[in-house]
Amino acid sequence: MHTDPIADLLIRIKNAMKARHSTVNVPYSKIKENMANIIAKHGFVEKVEKISDKQFPELKITLKEGAHELSVKRVSKLGQRIYVGKDEIKKVKSGFGIAIISTSKGVMTGEEARKLNIGGELLCEIR
Repeated sequence: MHTDPIADLLIRIKNAMKARHSTVNVPYSKIKENMANIIAKHGFVEKVEKISDKQFPELKITLKEGAHELSVKRVSKLGQRIYVGKDEIKKVKSGFGIAIISTSKGVMTGEEARKLNIGGELLCEIR
């Protein structure tokens, strides 16, 4: 059985918020860093920093003070990838949420992918 690193990132953030922690550390990978930066840019978390003083680098995600639980939905899974075309990208929660898509131009929000007229793998939706 393989673990899903993207689902792990999302669940760690969600659980840390629920437990009212101020930070959460996750094992580093480039896609996790890109996703965490998108989540931070849209105000769901405070900031993201890479810590590489240990043998294995980590991402330290600082959560917003008084932030409520994050609603995440992992769309594309290891067993079933979900791809969307440029015309199939929907708004999440009437534009209040974000869809994170892995495209040929990198990881970005659904809104950015729509503007660039490209589709890709729909990784998750955050509300």
